[in-house]
Amino acid sequence: MRQQTIGILSGLGAAAIWGGMYVVSKVVLEIIPPFALVSMRLVLGIVVLWSIMAFQGGVGLRRKQVMQAVGVGWVGYGVSLGLQFVGTRLSTASNGALVTSATPAFVLIFAAWILGERITGKRLIALLISTLGVLAVIDPRTARFSPDLFLGNLSLVAAALTWALYSVLVRKATRDLPLLPATMVFFWGGLIITLPAAGWELSVIPLGQITFGVVLGVLYLGVISTALAMYLWNKAFATLEAGTASLTFFAQPVVGAALGALFLKEQLSLLFLVGGALIGVGLWLAAQEKKIAA
Repeated sequence: MRQQTIGILSGLGAAAIWGGMYVVSKVVLEIIPPFALVSMRLVLGIVVLWSIMAFQGGVGLRRKQVMQAVGVGWVGYGVSLGLQFVGTRLSTASNGALVTSATPAFVLIFAAWILGERITGKRLIALLISTLGVLAVIDPRTARFSPDLFLGNLSLVAAALTWALYSVLVRKATRDLPLLPATMVFFWGGLIITLPAAGWELSVIPLGQITFGVVLGVLYLGVISTALAMYLWNKAFATLEAGTASLTFFAQPVVGAALGALFLKEQLSLLFLVGGALIGVGLWLAAQEKKIAA
């Protein structure tokens, strides 16, 4: 029970941090192009986690384990984040939010295929209720699916699929790997793609003016939204069954919308409150199933 609570709180903590990341990213991305920014985030994440491990006696992974972790990170922080950037640029933010909400459903499928987790009726009901909740929060009526957005929308679907695959692979990999060093090596796997992309990007899109506020924003994104949040997300999947852990992802749009209202003066509707409640009910149902199974 204690481990289950830690896992749920870890997943909710990661999703909440990512929900709040929207406000900071909106400002920083006006100065630093996307792939350059994510590369900075991954490098800062590596520095933070490496510093922590230095006090714990080093990484302690064998060569085979390092290669395994690099492959997992390549899927999550390289392919998935890259597709997300491409999709967001070629589509719309509303489409991105809507397609991303399918990630937990993809996790359920990959978890059954790769990990052998059962897709139970209660878990499906929990997923359905939570999905209805997130749809109420993001309001799918704002999405557009015109032919000119096809490639962007396709990239967003692929991003959601690969992030779900990454999350399930984390659970599989951390059965044999210690979580903290594995998370750091995951970041190295992402840099294989993001660094070359950032180099090309900076050759055609120059950096804007770097102010003290931008530096603070990058530090927040690297230390809090990457090192801490990614560790918490991986902790959730290392602790819980993937189908349960994935539902904590739905806290992201709730926190994002709430902070948008607080700092960006965006309006919240009654649907936001209803959606947040449905997400909570769905997560509670998933957690209850785990209690019964235990």
